Amino acid sequence: MPHFRFRAIEEKHVATLSESLLTPLQPLMDCPEEDFTFEFIPSTFYFRGQQGNDYPFVEVMWFDRGQETQNRVASEVTVQIRDLIGDQNKDIAVIFNALVPAQYYDNGSHY
Repeated sequence: MPHFRFRAIEEKHVATLSESLLTPLQPLMDCPEEDFTFEFIPSTFYFRGQQGNDYPFVEVMWFDRGQETQNRVASEVTVQIRDLIGDQNKDIAVIFNALVPAQYYDNGSHY
């Protein structure tokens, strides 16, 4: 934990991000590197019946670490994705879902 889910971004870029995001994010989130997960989710976007209108979409499932940390994580993810895809103006969505520790179980025990 935390879990990063990536949509509308190439699988090879998710593989790269699974390495490059650890160094800046691990101290911000104050958890071991092995607790991070990075998931590639293939997806197709539609607009008015036509395929397209997609942009990188990152969902972060985590235990809330406050607004300042959330802002820094969103910024780092956005910068790294833009660098990877070579488009500094590309819209990037980063959505945070705060999990409740008592509702998150690992091996049958909650946090």
